[in-house]
Amino acid sequence: MQWTALVALLVVTVALAVGWRATQGRARTTPQVADAGHDGGADWADVLASAGTTLGERATFLQLSAEVCSSCRSTARTLGDLAAATPGVVHVEIDVDDRPDLVRATRMLRTPTVLVLDPDGAEAARASGAMTPAQARTALTAVEGARTAGRTS
Repeated sequence: MQWTALVALLVVTVALAVGWRATQGRARTTPQVADAGHDGGADWADVLASAGTTLGERATFLQLSAEVCSSCRSTARTLGDLAAATPGVVHVEIDVDDRPDLVRATRMLRTPTVLVLDPDGAEAARASGAMTPAQARTALTAVEGARTAGRTS
């Protein structure tokens, strides 16, 4: 009886771990809403201006990170490399300790959280957890897909 319970617990734990791992860094497209910025605050262009940069011509990766987050550092490298290699793409990392208003406004639950913004500053996708280069490229195509869909509607 004890072995059966132990094996069942192990199977459930492994299934939960595999499911959790599969969601790490995967970008989910964001439904388009009337407000391109966040709840009740300045728009994303203002947020980026306060960080000393502007929206990218093609896309912007806005990464919300914490200093103690090891996944944040690897995600920053991944997104920085993609932005450096892709014309019109900008990567901006903002420390959530410096901007707690963004944590509330974006309903962020963990770090890193990456918002993928289109050239107009509208959120096209978001990802939580460490991102691989392949996931970052997929998130970038989500912006292009959203812009194409917006032109046809």
